[in-house]
Amino acid sequence: MNKGVIKDMKEDTKDNIKEEIKNNEIVKNGEAAANVAKNMPDDEYLYDLADLFRIFGDTTRIRILYSLFDNELCVGDISNILGMSQSSVSHQLRILKDSKLVKFRRDGKSIFYSLDDDHVRSILNLGMEHLEE
Repeated sequence: MNKGVIKDMKEDTKDNIKEEIKNNEIVKNGEAAANVAKNMPDDEYLYDLADLFRIFGDTTRIRILYSLFDNELCVGDISNILGMSQSSVSHQLRILKDSKLVKFRRDGKSIFYSLDDDHVRSILNLGMEHLEE
């Protein structure tokens, strides 16, 4: 389905929800519910967000991200730190790179990995803060 059709379907759904909310006496805050429905991001955007969080749902990838938190490292260094094979680390780094969570730079024959940007650090920090509450 193209994005225009999905958007039209979503608008129709939002209109139906607003109408149902108006006609439903059980709803205690119909205006708020209608506002939420109106401002809900597109499903495609929410799927992408869910995929991003899925990447963070793997302990190995979290360990790799933490090893890169303040350091630029090559695959060999990461595999030694985590006690994993270079093949396993490379596989996970590819997933992290495809998700734009890590970046790399080439220096001769060596490839060094680091966190893609401060957003990744922020996500990790917020996750740790949440766990410590």
